Amino acid sequence: MEIYETEEQQVEAIKTWWKENHQTVYIGVVMGIAIVVGWTFWQDHKKDQTLQASTEFNQLSKAFEAKQNDSVSKLAERINGQYPGSDYAAYSTLLAAKVKVEQNDMAAAKQLLEKIAASNNKELANIAKIRLLRIMLANKEYEQGLKLVNDIDPAKSESFSAEYDELVGDLYVGLDRLDQARTSYQSALRNGKQSPLLQMKINDLTAPEKIENTK
Repeated sequence: MEIYETEEQQVEAIKTWWKENHQTVYIGVVMGIAIVVGWTFWQDHKKDQTLQASTEFNQLSKAFEAKQNDSVSKLAERINGQYPGSDYAAYSTLLAAKVKVEQNDMAAAKQLLEKIAASNNKELANIAKIRLLRIMLANKEYEQGLKLVNDIDPAKSESFSAEYDELVGDLYVGLDRLDQARTSYQSALRNGKQSPLLQMKINDLTAPEKIENTK
């Protein structure tokens, strides 16, 4: 009899709990289903967006190779508008900036590159900054170029240090600060930059007395 009463009490307790909480349980189940469905929808949406962005970027790449500059600019704008913050948008902007450089529209190219230089993608940001420095060199904006380099976080640009060192050397040459230019070029060499052009730059800055001493 004692077992029966205990089981009966358990059943009554369950019934009471269900009566008091069934709405909360229903809401929880519905929310759980909604979350699962929403997550699945979001993942499918992201896949579709990635596929669409890839397709449009492929069109842009073909237009770039074919020198269809107007199409490049329009596709880059569309990709940036539809997929902002994506790598496809960043790469599209880099190609659009290159077109502007080829058209000698340096102001527009700088504006595009500055946008990528401020992005969270370290690799693309450094590529954009290096291209910005080359534009600054072409425009003889040497002091601005040095300021840009000084503002770069070394921890985020370690794999590009040799490129930066050589460009800094070029900037110092533009300012006729040849000792600093030589130091920067030698630093580029130590950091792994191997090119005949870099060696030529170093040789051109070698002091005449040093040349005499090596004879």
